Amino acid sequence: MKNYIILIAITLFAISCGNKEVKETAIESTTNENIVEMNDAQLKSAGIATSKAEQKNISSLLKVNGVIDVPPQNMVSISVPLGGYLKSSKLLPGMHINKGEVIAVMEDQQYIQIQQEYLTAKANSVFTESEYNRQKELNQSKATSDKMFQKTEAEYKSQQILIKSLYEKLKLIGISPETLNENSLSRGINIYSPIDGYVSTVNVNIGKYVSPTDVLFNIVNPTDIHLALTVFEKDVNKLFNEQKVIAYTNNNFDKKYNATIILIGQDLSQERSVIVHCHFDQYDKTLLPGMFMNGEIEIKSNNGFVIPENAVVTFEGKQFVFIEKSKTTFELTEVKTGNTENGLLEISSSEVNLGSKSIVTKGAYDLLMKMKNTEE
Repeated sequence: MKNYIILIAITLFAISCGNKEVKETAIESTTNENIVEMNDAQLKSAGIATSKAEQKNISSLLKVNGVIDVPPQNMVSISVPLGGYLKSSKLLPGMHINKGEVIAVMEDQQYIQIQQEYLTAKANSVFTESEYNRQKELNQSKATSDKMFQKTEAEYKSQQILIKSLYEKLKLIGISPETLNENSLSRGINIYSPIDGYVSTVNVNIGKYVSPTDVLFNIVNPTDIHLALTVFEKDVNKLFNEQKVIAYTNNNFDKKYNATIILIGQDLSQERSVIVHCHFDQYDKTLLPGMFMNGEIEIKSNNGFVIPENAVVTFEGKQFVFIEKSKTTFELTEVKTGNTENGLLEISSSEVNLGSKSIVTKGAYDLLMKMKNTEE
């Protein structure tokens, strides 16, 4: 009977130890489910390489597009205030002209008429002024009636108004009233360029009659061109004046142009966007008004841990890195990523502190494939 009791005790102890071993194995299996091991041959074949995460500033970029524009004061439409016939012009699109240079000659009989009326009015003003002064003296001595003096005064002032109005008309069409006399009457007038710049369009030909509302030429001064970028509503609050912009064309991605934000629009378009004006740091004559460009705006800079983009693997919609536990053992760890810059990826959050950890930067997907194949 005693031997029987001892046998039962031994059996129960053995069962208890077995259960404990199963539990410990299960716990170990659960603990190590994110661990993958590779031998030396596998490591060499996969080309596994590791490095520590760096801590540095990394910026996020807002990518937008826009067009090269010219301020209103640098774009001039040339017209003739009184109309007329185009007698001569040598302008062609693309030609450079200087401020004050004669760009066209106009002719019309009304130019002669205005000059005639001005000279005649000036000649008559001598008589009306003399008569006004004479009537004024007579009225003061009561030698003439107030009515006669008032009539003379009205005629004198009307003559002065006429002279002044004709004076301004002459200046409007480019004729100097100060130098005009009976020997300098002309049927033509010169049109001068108001700015330095390039001819963008020519809308007339020799002999064509133009009205005051017709535009003869458009002249553009491109030295003050700026970049007008379209930024959507959700990104406007990320921008501020003096913010730096990198611009480039679709035809040459490698050629970068530095610019600075100078003005942010204050009203939204129907597309829920605003126009942001940027000034180029250095003028480049190859940039032409109307040219489409892309812009990259650095909107913020964070200091944090960064790793190469190749170090991050994606599985089931989540992102992971492999942390080196030993030379042959690696642990899969979930991370959340942030901004990307120059091939480096910001780690915004992680299950562990990456500061002192060695992370797999090459061969991460080989480790992931081995781990998943082993589980299957």
